[in-house]
Amino acid sequence: MRDTMNADTATLAQRKPRTDMRTSDLVNQAVASVPSLGLQRAAEFLAAMNVPAEVAVRTLVYPHRRRNA
Repeated sequence: MRDTMNADTATLAQRKPRTDMRTSDLVNQAVASVPSLGLQRAAEFLAAMNVPAEVAVRTLVYPHRRRNA
């Protein structure tokens, strides 16, 4: 029988500690700018700063999936 854990619970269980503080700082800046600049500008900033696309999408589109500092 399949485990009935939802995707969010599985994601939480699989998270690893953050090791890249530069990316963390960039993501924090982008997330903080969303209310004033918008999602697209925040995404463009992360792309320009070479933040991996999967990280940018996860943090901007799914903020509940962000890691804690």
